[in-house]
Amino acid sequence: MNNVALKPTKGNKIANRQVISDTLLEKGKEDKNILVLTSDSRGSASMLKFGNELPEQIVEVGIAEQNLVGMASGLAHSGKKPFVTSPACFLSMRSIEQVKVDVAYSQTNVKLIGISGGVSYGALGMSHHSVQDLAVTRAIPGLDVMMPADRHEAKKMIEALVDYDRPAYIRVGRNPVEDCYLSDDYEFEIGKAVTMKGGNDLTIIASGETVRVALDSAEVLEQEGVNCRVINIHTIKPFDEAAVIKAAEETGKIITIEEHSIYGGLGAAVTEVVSQNHPVPVKIIGIPDEPAITGKTAEVFAHYGLNVENVKEIAKQLLSN
Repeated sequence: MNNVALKPTKGNKIANRQVISDTLLEKGKEDKNILVLTSDSRGSASMLKFGNELPEQIVEVGIAEQNLVGMASGLAHSGKKPFVTSPACFLSMRSIEQVKVDVAYSQTNVKLIGISGGVSYGALGMSHHSVQDLAVTRAIPGLDVMMPADRHEAKKMIEALVDYDRPAYIRVGRNPVEDCYLSDDYEFEIGKAVTMKGGNDLTIIASGETVRVALDSAEVLEQEGVNCRVINIHTIKPFDEAAVIKAAEETGKIITIEEHSIYGGLGAAVTEVVSQNHPVPVKIIGIPDEPAITGKTAEVFAHYGLNVENVKEIAKQLLSN
C-alpha cells in the first residue's frame, strides 16, 4: 500500500493504450515473436510508433475482427506471441465465436486487448459502448479477463502477459486516467487483488477506471470518520476469492463500482463469492439494464452514480442498517 496514490495527482496525460503500445515496442525489440495485429485501429490503439519501428511485427487486417482473431490464433499455433488490438465493443461481440473457439477452447497464446472500452467512446453511443464485455468474456472457459486501473498497472500487466502462455482479454479505456499508483515500482501478480487502502468499516471493490473513484470515495468518507478498505480487482478472472471473503468477514459490508452492466461483471463476481462463502450486504454500482447514455466519461459516470457523491451516500445507507 506504500505505492498507492491515495489522493489524485491531477495531470496525467498518458492513456493506458499508449503505455501498452510503448511496453510492447520495448518488449518487441527484444523478442521477435511478439506481434501486434490491428483491425484498421493502429491509430486508435496508439500503435503507429510500433508499426514504424517494427514493421515486420505488425499485421493490419482491416475491419474484419473475426479474421483478426482467427489469424492471431494461427500465428500463436506457429509459436508467435500475438497481441490483438481492436475496439472492445467489436472484439468482445463481433468476433466472440472466434474468441471462444479459436482462442479459448484451443488454448492459443493470444492476448486480446479491447481498446476504448466501457463508455469511453462517449458520443458514439450504445453501438460503441462495451459494457457487457466482462460478462461475456469471463463466462468463456479458458479465457482470463483483466482491466488495469491506471498507466502504471497497464505497464505491469503487459509485462506479465508477454511471458504468460494463457489466452487473455484485457480491456482499457480511451483517455488518460488519474494515477492510482505512484509508480510502476511494485510487484504485480495476475489473479491477485491489491488492497489499495486498509479499513474495517466497509469495503469498496473496483476495477479499471473506477479504482480512482473508489480511492477518492474512501478519502472523503475517512474525513467523516468512516474507515473504508479499497480493493483493486485488476484480474476479473482468475478471481481472487480469498481477498473478497476476507473483506466480507472483516468489514461486513461491500460496495462494488464498475464501468460495466450491473449484470455479469465485477459486482456479479463479488456476489457469487460472498453469497456462497460469507453472506454480507453488497451494493453494485454500475450501468443499469438500459442503453447507456451518450456523453463524456465523467458525464456518464455522474449520470449513473459512478462518482464520489453517490458512493458516499450508499456507504452511509449501508452503515446505518
